[in-house]
Amino acid sequence: MDLRIGQGYDIHRLAEGRELWLGGIRIASPVGLVGHSDADALLHAVIDAVLGALALGDIGGWFPDTDETWRGADSKMLLRRVLEDERVAPWRLVNLDCTIIAERPKLMAHKEAIRSSLAALLGCDVSCVSVKAKTHEKLDSLGAGEALSAIAVVLLEKKG
Repeated sequence: MDLRIGQGYDIHRLAEGRELWLGGIRIASPVGLVGHSDADALLHAVIDAVLGALALGDIGGWFPDTDETWRGADSKMLLRRVLEDERVAPWRLVNLDCTIIAERPKLMAHKEAIRSSLAALLGCDVSCVSVKAKTHEKLDSLGAGEALSAIAVVLLEKKG
C-alpha cells in the first residue's frame, strides 16, 4: 500500500462584521475571520494537510496573499483546484481528523454540518471525517476570543 500522512494548521483573527466560514459552510456569527480569501481556517488547514502529505508545499505557495487573484477567494474552490491537480488526483482520502480551536462562537451545533461539507468536498463518506471543537481555556489570543485556529491531519492512499 502507498500511504501518505499530512498535517495542516491555520489561524485567523476574528473581527466584527465579517462572515464566518468553516469547512465550507457559513456559520451565523457576529464575528468572522479576517484574511485575504474567505479566511476559512479549517479548509486552509485541510489544504495544507493534503499538500504536506504529498510534499507539494503549502497553501501560501499555491495561493499567495500577495496575488490579487485570490482576494476574497472561496476556499472550497481553492481546495478543488488542489484536488484536481495532476499530482494530487491519483490519491484518495482514507481519513481526515480536524480540530477547531475557538472560544467564540460556540461550534458544537455545527460540527455535523461541517463534517458533511468536508466529506462532500473531499469525495468521501462522512464516516471518514472527524471534526472536534475545543476552547483554549481563556489563554492567549485564542482564549481571549480574538482568533480561531484549525488543525487537520489526513491519511491519503494511492488509487488503484
